[in-house]
Formats: sequence, C-alpha cells, structure tokens
Amino acid sequence: MNIVSYLVKRFLRFDKEQPFIFLSALLAFSGIALGVMVLIIAMALMNGFDNEFKKKLTVMNYPMTIQPKFYATCDEALVEDLRKKFPDLSFSPYINSAILSRKGDLMEGGYLFGVDFAQEAKVNAVVAAGLKNGTPKGFDVMVGKALKEEYSLSQNEKLTYVFTQMEPGGLALTPKIKRFKVVSTFDSGLSAYDKGFSYTSIDALQRVLGIPSYLYDGIHVYSPNPEADIKRVASYLPDTVSIRGWWEDNGNFFAALKMEKMSLFIVLMLIILIAAINIISSLLMTVMNRRSEIALLISLGASKQEVKKVFLILGIVIGVLGIATGAIFGFIGMWVLGTFDIISLPADVYPTSTLPLDLSAVDFFSIIVGAFVIVLLSSWYPAKKASEVDVLTVLRNE
Repeated sequence: MNIVSYLVKRFLRFDKEQPFIFLSALLAFSGIALGVMVLIIAMALMNGFDNEFKKKLTVMNYPMTIQPKFYATCDEALVEDLRKKFPDLSFSPYINSAILSRKGDLMEGGYLFGVDFAQEAKVNAVVAAGLKNGTPKGFDVMVGKALKEEYSLSQNEKLTYVFTQMEPGGLALTPKIKRFKVVSTFDSGLSAYDKGFSYTSIDALQRVLGIPSYLYDGIHVYSPNPEADIKRVASYLPDTVSIRGWWEDNGNFFAALKMEKMSLFIVLMLIILIAAINIISSLLMTVMNRRSEIALLISLGASKQEVKKVFLILGIVIGVLGIATGAIFGFIGMWVLGTFDIISLPADVYPTSTLPLDLSAVDFFSIIVGAFVIVLLSSWYPAKKASEVDVLTVLRNE
C-alpha cells in the first residue's frame, strides 16, 4: 500500500481526540447528497411538467396549421394537392367563428369550429375520443366537458350560439343567433379549451356564415414530427397561404419554463456549494491538526505533491460518496413520487394524479458533473495549503 492511499484511509477514520473534524466531513457528505437528490427530483419534475404541457398544447393547438394571408382563402383544390403530395400527413380543413355560447343567464366566449369529423379525428385525438359519444351531423355540436358541466347540459339539449357576424334586422344590424343540439362531449384535460372550443359539421357552419362549400378558413395538419415537416410543407405552399407550428404560438411560454428550469438548477446547485464549504473547513481542520505529521512525512522523504494528492483525494472521496448517495436517493425519491399518490394533482389540468417525472440524460450528467467540479475545486485549496506547510517551523515549535 503506498503512502497516499494509507493516509487517505487513516484520515477518513473517526478520531476520538478530534471528533469535530469527522462531524464536519459527515455534514459535507450529507449536504452534497441532499443537494444532488433535490436537484435530480426537481429537474425530473420540471421536465415532467414541461412534457405534460406540451402534450396538451400539441393536441388542442394542432402540430401545424395552414392559414391564408391577408384576404385570401384556402380552397378544396389546395387540400387535395396537399394530400397527394404528402400522403404521410393528415389534413383537416376547417372554418371557425368567434362566438358567445349562452344558456339562460350564463355566457361563455370562445370559438366554434366547423370541421369534417372524419378528417378531424385523424389530426385531433381529443375530438376522435369525443366521437365515441356521437358524431355531430347538421346543426349538432360537440362541446367541452367543462362547458357541459358549467351549463348542466343534458344529451340532445339545445345550446344557443351568438355569432360576431352581423346581419340586417329591421332598422339596425343584429348578430346572428343559432341554436345547436349537443350530441357529444370532448375532454382535453384543460378547462380553458373545454369551455372555449366547440365543434360542429363544416357544412352547417358554412350555411350559417354564408361561406361557399369549397372555401375554408384554414387547414389543420397532423405530423408526428412537425418541427422537421414544417419546412417540407412550407416549400410546397403557394404565396397566398402560410404555415405555423404549435410551438410558434407558445414560444414565450416555453421560453419562460426553460428560464425557470435554469434558475432552479442554479439555485439548487448552491446547496451543493454550501455543502462544499464544509469540505473546505473539514480539510483545513485536518491540515491544522496534522501539521506535525505532514512535516514529519515531508522530512522523511514524502514529496509535497504526494501530500497535496492525499488531501485532494480525501476531499474527492467525501464528495463522490455524497454524489453517489444523492443520486441513489434521488432515483428512489422519483420512484416513490411517480408510483404512489402522495401529492394529488388537479384533474382538470393533468391526466394523472401522480407527479409527472422525466429526468433526461443531459440533466442528470449536468448535475453529476456540476457537483463533481464543485467538490474538486473545494478540495484543491486545502490540499494546496497542506503542501505548503513549513517543515522547519512546525518541527521546531511542535
């Protein structure tokens, strides 16, 4: 056994004469383990919530949407061309109108979409699930679960929609009003969408708004990989229309989430930094109490690099053990939170009652590498001080 490994093992043992040194090292170990554990769970939670929000937004905002520019329109010929050119994608033309839904004294603002339900089911899984309750035909409508509960609507009950489009009536202009029969319900999991969106047949809404049957307000597009397909589709589109992805409508929201995640990572990393201070204090206390031994070792032939290496390895051992323990407890904590219903989530926001957890490999290695760098830097200064012990002064005085 070489002198470095021997001294590391000796200094790691509990010293009855200097118990505070061991206690300081134990606090450093515990602090680093706690910091790594909290960071792993926090990053997994942030990723889990991000993914849940993305799933919700991609469903109700659609992966891609084609819309006309200025006063142009989308027509049936464009839809047919796109279906022939991109058979791997799904296209659902639609028209929509801002409306007020009313029942008695209750009113809610929102949008009424006119769609071909056979095509819409291919691009919107929520609508496809709602069609199991019944497919709207003619002046039927599919409403959100939250709106149905708010209005206490029953099956086949009539619901009044007030359109923003005006029509002449007597001596003034009045908004168009039409009653639709509620035949089915969809549940997106987000009450804002459930209250604000309603779906009816495309021909019924075209008749109400006076729009020709071959013209549309836009085209919903489904793609399993919209970020890659949007350029492919955009290159084929005429200049009269444009295409946008769901992420472009929610860029600020996800930028804020990313900034929040980064801020949380930095703040929680400070826990490890504070714990690393205990490593510094523990090693400095060891150096101060072992000065005579260090001086004797150097006088007997041990190099200053070997002394420096002893204390550097000593700090790294404490830190690495803390990091490994924190990682183990972090994964155990993730399993417990993801398996058991410890924290209940609101059912109108999240599809599951357990916490969504998703730790990416990049986040995990960032935590491990960041913690190790802090430990390495914390060990370097005490190791440097140990190698700078004045042998003659120490041996003369002690």
